[in-house]
Amino acid sequence: MKWDGHTHTEFCPHGSREEVERFIIRAIELDFDTYSITEHMPLPTNFNQKAAGEREAYETASMAMSDLPYYLKETARLKEKYKGDIQIKIGFEVDYLAQFEVFTRDFLNEYGAQLDDGILSVHFLDGRDGIRSVDFSAADYETGIVEFYGGFRAAQTAYLEQIKASILADLGAFKPKRLGHISLCQKFRHAFQTETDLPDNEMSDVLELVLKSGYALDYNTAGLFKVDCCETYPPPRYIKQAKRLGIPLVYGSDSHAVSDVGRAYSVFAENLS
Repeated sequence: MKWDGHTHTEFCPHGSREEVERFIIRAIELDFDTYSITEHMPLPTNFNQKAAGEREAYETASMAMSDLPYYLKETARLKEKYKGDIQIKIGFEVDYLAQFEVFTRDFLNEYGAQLDDGILSVHFLDGRDGIRSVDFSAADYETGIVEFYGGFRAAQTAYLEQIKASILADLGAFKPKRLGHISLCQKFRHAFQTETDLPDNEMSDVLELVLKSGYALDYNTAGLFKVDCCETYPPPRYIKQAKRLGIPLVYGSDSHAVSDVGRAYSVFAENLS
């Protein structure tokens, strides 16, 4: 089965704003059998009060709560319209936010029965002056996260600990069981003049917990196209480790524009063959 399990839509403020139907048509052209629509779940209404750093980083991080009814209606319409051409799964990319577990659980309990799929991701960490974005810019990451934790390696550790916390969190029956880009803390690695390889022992601990907890991983190719990353999330050596452990891996383009759909699928196919 050719499946893109991680994609976005016009409801994403930091995407291209192209209509999701165009993404679906492109997936059909590329002979995908299954296409998961996983827009960023709305952030808690009071999230901005606890966030810090570049305002754009958190104000454009997710779809608006006011767009939610139309998102569900439009994706359901397209699922029906294209059912003869491609299987469409409707869901969310859910941010794990330790301070907002109740909000997330309540949201999933309310909407989970309408969903077919989902991804659980970490885009934010506690940092300088509040909750900080992990993936907005190298400068924001340095001042908000790296300096706060005392170095790039310490920031990696903090990120991986948050990944583990997301696995263990009680978010209810509709909690996603696939983890998004578990090495997103590497997005700006080439911008730092320091040792930036992921810590093997800590990554092994994460993968063992993924296996024990019955989760799957997003084999996310977006990092290959980020100038300061140039590798998949997670990197190839941990893909190999996940394969040895028998952890399911699902290709994700993490497309925020129509041109992103299916990008580097060959890398996924070659490494899973």
